[in-house]
Amino acid sequence: MTTGEPIRVVIADDQDLIRLGLRTLLTSEDSMVVAGEAADGLAAVEQTRRHHPDVVLMDVRMPGIDGIEATRRIAADPDLTATRVIVLTTFEIDSYVFDALRHGASGFLIKDTKPADLVHAIRLVAAGEALLSPSVTRRVIREFASRPTRVLRPHPHLNTLTDREREIVGLVGEGLSNEEIAARLTLSPATARTHVSRAMVKLAARDRAQLVVFAYQSGLVD
Repeated sequence: MTTGEPIRVVIADDQDLIRLGLRTLLTSEDSMVVAGEAADGLAAVEQTRRHHPDVVLMDVRMPGIDGIEATRRIAADPDLTATRVIVLTTFEIDSYVFDALRHGASGFLIKDTKPADLVHAIRLVAAGEALLSPSVTRRVIREFASRPTRVLRPHPHLNTLTDREREIVGLVGEGLSNEEIAARLTLSPATARTHVSRAMVKLAARDRAQLVVFAYQSGLVD
């Protein structure tokens, strides 16, 4: 997204009323444009490939392919590296949430999120941030770290991290903010941010949300 240009959004939801509400909200913002809409997962992928939006608002449960598979296809498309996906879910802790993050979502929102918070979230994600508050991250990790079927899949570039970077990625996976990491390790917040940024580059993480996933899959989070 070029500075000064409106944020382009694709809305994917199988409920007409939800799409209408989201479209009405976003078109009322001078800084946002609805680039396309989709009522199923396949159409969501097609609309995203056609319009190259900055952000996709992706419902989870849709006909055809669900929002998780649609997110995976979008995140895997080399032509869509600048597109971010926000998953819309009915429940804050949903069995689909971790899968959405694992497949490339930058975060998730509950469908009854306040309009102002939704607009702020879209701006945040469009700017390259992850929509994952530390408190929510902690609950997600707690929920899914206890899965009996958990299988570790260490990141292939995990050995490129320094001991300090591995430690910090583990703390990111626990849901700590940069400021909390700095306090835990007696560092300055700027130093913590630098370590996080370097780890993201080494692991080719799209954003902080994906770093959380890598920490979980690599066994850096208990």
